[in-house]
Amino acid sequence: MINRNINLTFAGQAGFIIENSAGFRVGVDLYLSDCCSRYVGFKRLLPYLFDPLKLNLDLLIATHAHYDHFDPDAVPLIMSEPKTRLIAACDVEEEAKRLNLESDRITYLKENECFENEQTLLRAMPCDHGEGTPHAIGLLIETEGKRIYIAGDTCYREDYFLNPILKGVDLMIMPINGAFGNLNEYEGAKAAGVVSPKLTIPCHYWNFAEHGGNPGLFAAEMQEKYSDIPYLLMRPGETILL
Repeated sequence: MINRNINLTFAGQAGFIIENSAGFRVGVDLYLSDCCSRYVGFKRLLPYLFDPLKLNLDLLIATHAHYDHFDPDAVPLIMSEPKTRLIAACDVEEEAKRLNLESDRITYLKENECFENEQTLLRAMPCDHGEGTPHAIGLLIETEGKRIYIAGDTCYREDYFLNPILKGVDLMIMPINGAFGNLNEYEGAKAAGVVSPKLTIPCHYWNFAEHGGNPGLFAAEMQEKYSDIPYLLMRPGETILL
């Protein structure tokens, strides 16, 4: 495939929007509402950045069924666009049925399974989000010659990060909140040191008081121990070119 620029937008929490040069748009783990306040008592602290009715996504991806990754208030609105297809971990199926989403527009992925079309290749990567979330997945996204590794919600598993398929990835994205089975700031930096991507971006911080996560600590650890690996702290709503 031809190398071209990819637009990457940080949507806050663990959410990202990826758009290739052909205008093919993929949304990953988008949390666009305040539904966690209603369901689990976690109030949204970040401002609302995107209208789910205006995203015009080709693919919506949910790496697991937690509501900050599969937003039951926003997903039906996103899926009201007829072309949008949902790619999700298997634990999303129960929620998708509850929301009466069209099953013929949904593909469920297990670890190491793939989804492919003419624009992108998605591979479900292993992650470890604890015993309560056994179906959670990470992602390796390939489009127009770029390879983006999204670790997903996971604790530190060096055996996963040593997977040779990750060698030479253009971007690695990982959580750094250090709670609910996720990497903390130091473990996130260590994981980047193992994968050695061309660029690394942390996520999963600032949206809930209960979640933790300090990007300043991550940056300091990267500077001190992994200074050969470029990293970027993104502002929610910011878009960069890969």
